Amino acid sequence: MNTHRLSRAHARKAVTLFALALSASLLACVQPAQQPGAGGGATAKGGPIRIGLSMDTLKEERWQRDRDLFVERAKELGAEVLVQSANGDDKAQVQQSENLLTQGVNVLVVIPHNGEVAATIVESARAKGVPVVSYDRLIRSSEPALYISFDNEKVGELQARYLLERAPKGNYVLIGGAPTDNNATLFRKGQMNVLKPAIDRGDVKVVSDQWAKDWLASEALRICEDALTKSNRDVVAVVASNDATAGGAVSALETAGVAGKVLVSGQDADLAGLQRIVAGKQSMTVYKPVHLLARRAAEAAVALAKGEKVDAPARINNGKVDVPSILLEPVVVDKANIDDTVVKDGYQKKEAIYNTPAGQGTK
Repeated sequence: MNTHRLSRAHARKAVTLFALALSASLLACVQPAQQPGAGGGATAKGGPIRIGLSMDTLKEERWQRDRDLFVERAKELGAEVLVQSANGDDKAQVQQSENLLTQGVNVLVVIPHNGEVAATIVESARAKGVPVVSYDRLIRSSEPALYISFDNEKVGELQARYLLERAPKGNYVLIGGAPTDNNATLFRKGQMNVLKPAIDRGDVKVVSDQWAKDWLASEALRICEDALTKSNRDVVAVVASNDATAGGAVSALETAGVAGKVLVSGQDADLAGLQRIVAGKQSMTVYKPVHLLARRAAEAAVALAKGEKVDAPARINNGKVDVPSILLEPVVVDKANIDDTVVKDGYQKKEAIYNTPAGQGTK
């Protein structure tokens, strides 16, 4: 009788030990799936790569192109991309990024509306073990895993040098981009690298130096109108930091009857900007081959999701750390080389630029 009771006690103990072992085994299998971003962005073994793409805006042609090229390359690499656009709203961008993290993305790519505010996005992602790629615009005061963009200080230098070589003396109008965009500051720094010696000599006088909120053409229109009134239409060049602000400036110049007589810079090689260039109303644009940027960014994001090292030869300080960076080269485009740059690359269609049916000659 005692032996029988002892036997049953041994059996109960064995069953309990087996149940504990089974529970531990099941728990070990579930935990990685519950933490898809853990381990520095590495995906769960055999799991799909999910990339969150948080965009400032999709209102401009350029950003629609970035999105499409990025998504295309990521899909080629076997990754799924979840896209959110904040329409220039900082609060919305933070909330959307949190939502992407909640959905279990392995890496977060952010085009920030405000480089300072977006630091909170980086902090949230790092807390979940998800690396952040700062795309085109630098996220400040934080620790993103990577910054990939063009040499934006050089963009400003190219803009100013082009105008100064053709108008070495006279009144200049400077129209910067969004004050919240770190790139706008870099463009202005590059512009002043070139212009300051001429300003110091007295060859160039800056009659207006302002920033266009959210890169709005309407803001640039107002700034240029005020400058033309202030200078009695005596302006030789407008340093507009992108094609949207260039468009606003050209509208003001047209109203004043001096379009085509005043040099105007730009950036992004937007279709409208290129059309103004061939019409003689805008002097140049800086072409940033976004197909290279988007593809490199997608490749880097996939590599980070896999826990792989990304070759980033440059280091850019964001106010907190030196961020590993990839900087691509911008290109000057004017009437003389449109066909050999943006058309050759397939960035814009020739017939659209010149407003001619396909197959016909250009103006």
